[in-house]
Amino acid sequence: MAHCSYSKFSHLLKLTTANLNKPTLLRTGRDIQHAPQRCKYFIRFHKTSGSERSLQERQKQHMARGLPKQKPIAGVKQVIVVASGKGGVGKSTTAVNLALGLTANDPSKTVGILDADVYGPSVPKLMSLKGNPELTDSRRHRSEYNLMRPLMNFGIPCMSMGFLVEDVAPIVWRGLMVMSAIEKLLRQVDWGLLDYLVIDMPPGTGDVQLSITQNVPIAGAVIVSTPQDIALLDARRGAEMFRKVNVPVLGIVQNMSVFQCPKCNHQTHIFGADGARALADTLGVQVLGDIPLHLSIREMSDRGQPVVVSSPDSPEAEAYRKVATAVVQRLEELSG
Repeated sequence: MAHCSYSKFSHLLKLTTANLNKPTLLRTGRDIQHAPQRCKYFIRFHKTSGSERSLQERQKQHMARGLPKQKPIAGVKQVIVVASGKGGVGKSTTAVNLALGLTANDPSKTVGILDADVYGPSVPKLMSLKGNPELTDSRRHRSEYNLMRPLMNFGIPCMSMGFLVEDVAPIVWRGLMVMSAIEKLLRQVDWGLLDYLVIDMPPGTGDVQLSITQNVPIAGAVIVSTPQDIALLDARRGAEMFRKVNVPVLGIVQNMSVFQCPKCNHQTHIFGADGARALADTLGVQVLGDIPLHLSIREMSDRGQPVVVSSPDSPEAEAYRKVATAVVQRLEELSG
């Protein structure tokens, strides 16, 4: 059964009879019997928008039945996802320094990092962590499973697929196996008590993103992008995806915003200037901060010594701490 408005139905019949040299089919009384027998479907038309809204509500309810119910992660107060539409924009580096910035700004807060990038885990390298997680005793925790204990560094508990496979081993998995791994990383980890869990999402808008956002209540999403137009296109797709699944977009981090020559201090916008700010205006969100393109960020990240802890007094570390401050302010605004 099809649905259309009265005006659309009238217009449709006028068009179909135009070439038949016959008047409109919208007749009453005995003239109805002369209408051509070409209609194969019964069409219900309605004049009010109320029935349209009722149909849309029924469709939403039907779709909602097939979605998994969100369940909080045990011991975690708020989940922050750090995402980007495109790889190579510094998302993982931002996620790690954001987590460290949250604790640097307020040492009373406990923060953890979950590396959800199954195919290309970066957190073990960035946090200088190696080894396999130990398992808890399920009887002591009254749990159905033996939970994995996160690896710790800089006071941050971390969990990553990189702890479960060899460093150079490729992860060649289909979607169902990836979803199973994500479920284990979310539910079978002994996080203890955390104020914030920062999830480093994989690039793009695929199965992992949907699985996490549909299964776990997300306090907000941080979008990372360079000012380059090609990166901003995918960053917008990422932001729109979170909006579709009702995850608040906290704002955009403009990474690699400017390069300053260490010799003459001349500033060059290698990837363009203020592209993320223009995107933020378009989306109606704020820019959480600008992170410069600086040699020390790359060097210290490769050594597993993020700048927030290795160079806490540097302008680069201060930029990450400002992002952390802006994230907390946005979360307070949303909760208030």
